[in-house]
Amino acid sequence: MRAPDLNSVSTKRQRIAELAKQAPQMSFTSLHHHMDYAWMMEAYRRTRKDGALGIDGQTAEAYEERLEENLRSLLDRAKGGTYKAPPVRRVHIPKGKGNETRPIGIPTFEDKILQRAVAMVLEAIYEQDFLDCSYGFRPGRSARQATDELWTRATKAKAKWLLEVDIRKFFDTLDHAHLRRFLQRRVRDGVLRRLIDKWLKAGVMEDGAWTQPTAGSPQGGVISPILANVYLHYVLDEWFYGTVQQHTIGESFLIRYADDFVIGFTHESDACRVMAVIPKRFGKFGLTV
Repeated sequence: MRAPDLNSVSTKRQRIAELAKQAPQMSFTSLHHHMDYAWMMEAYRRTRKDGALGIDGQTAEAYEERLEENLRSLLDRAKGGTYKAPPVRRVHIPKGKGNETRPIGIPTFEDKILQRAVAMVLEAIYEQDFLDCSYGFRPGRSARQATDELWTRATKAKAKWLLEVDIRKFFDTLDHAHLRRFLQRRVRDGVLRRLIDKWLKAGVMEDGAWTQPTAGSPQGGVISPILANVYLHYVLDEWFYGTVQQHTIGESFLIRYADDFVIGFTHESDACRVMAVIPKRFGKFGLTV
């Protein structure tokens, strides 16, 4: 059997992106047909082969032994609705300060591939929507660029007041109902939405015990970063530039890297007003700052 045409994947993603850009209010009802064997092969190619193992202990090398058969089976199960998202394996890694740790959820290798395949679809759409203020987990963007832009904007605007915010346990508290409503604005494809729901409900395996959180998306999941960006695009980015900035006296700007962000102001009164309203805004969507 001939090798899959990976160039076709790039072409498909470009078409999705162009349509998303041309129709910013459109909600896509049919997307899963783009996911074919070539798409899955590209998702596999983009998946790290040296990452920590999921609950099944399967390595990338073992999966590769019957790669085509495995990918075709995965594709059939994903599209046919029979795919069962396995729980993530929870581990705790040092947070960098004292004895604090951060919980990380590790999917199985096969689950990583499918999450990557779906993320590739979502990315083609949402990269047309995301604002320039967002830097985390986006192609061609980095923390260094966010820092440089913060310095540039602060200098240009002569911002004397900087509001630095870290959302408390964001990946653990992200509200599923709000996320579904946000996704509904752009993605109504049943296959993709059901897969995302399965990942949100898959649960966590830790020390042999399974739990099913009612909120959050595991930090460490391949799909989690783009879901996080979708959530904060509506909760913060659009709100800031569409509402907050229209009511500030002086100049203001927002720089966000994942769930950390800085807002700069030239006037202290603007900084104080926004600082007072941010907890209310985030609380409305189940988040705490």
